[in-house]
Amino acid sequence: MSRRLSWEEKLRRLREFCRRERRLPGYREAMALMQFSSSNAVFGMFARLAREGFVHKGPGGKLSPTGRLTGSVRLLGAVAAGFPSPAEEELADILSLDEFLIRRPEATFLLTVSGDSMIEAGIHPGDLVLVERGASPRNRDIVVAQVDDEWTLKYFVRDRDGVRLEPANRKYPPIRPRRSLTIGGVVRAVIRKYS
Repeated sequence: MSRRLSWEEKLRRLREFCRRERRLPGYREAMALMQFSSSNAVFGMFARLAREGFVHKGPGGKLSPTGRLTGSVRLLGAVAAGFPSPAEEELADILSLDEFLIRRPEATFLLTVSGDSMIEAGIHPGDLVLVERGASPRNRDIVVAQVDDEWTLKYFVRDRDGVRLEPANRKYPPIRPRRSLTIGGVVRAVIRKYS
C-alpha cells in the first residue's frame, strides 16, 4: 500500500506537471500522478483546487491553471530608472517567471554564487544564477566551467591562444586552462533577493 500524499506534495507534483506539459493533467494522468485509486479522488482534488484558486473553470467546464498554481506574477507596466515619469498601474499581462527566464527547463538549473570575482558584472555573493546546460558559449558569455578540476563562474573568451576565463573584478587575473576545461553551462539570468 502506497503512502498518502500531503496537500503540499500534491501541489508540488501538479506544479511540476504543469511546467513540464504546459497544461493540467487529465483524470488518468492525475490518478497516476497523485497515486489515487479512483476518479472520485481526482474530482475531489480538482474541486478543492478550484475552491482555493489554483485552477479556474472556464466555458464548458474546462479547467485551467491560475497564476497561484503556475507561479505567475502580474506584469503592471514599466517604470523609468532614469528621470521620474508618471506611472500608472495597469495590468499589462500575466508573466510566468519560469517561462520568461527558462528556455529549456530540462537543461536548466540554479546555483548559489560564492565569492566576488564577478561583481563588476552585477553578480554578487548570495545571488542565484540560472544556468543552461548543453548550450555552446559565445564570446563574453558568462559560464560555469570546470577548469583544471576546479569549478568557477567567469566570462568565456576565445582568442588566438585558445580559451581563457575572465573575472569581472580587477583583483583577479584571467584563467587559462593548463590541463582541462569543461563548460558546465551558460548563465542565462541572475536572481537577487532584497531583504
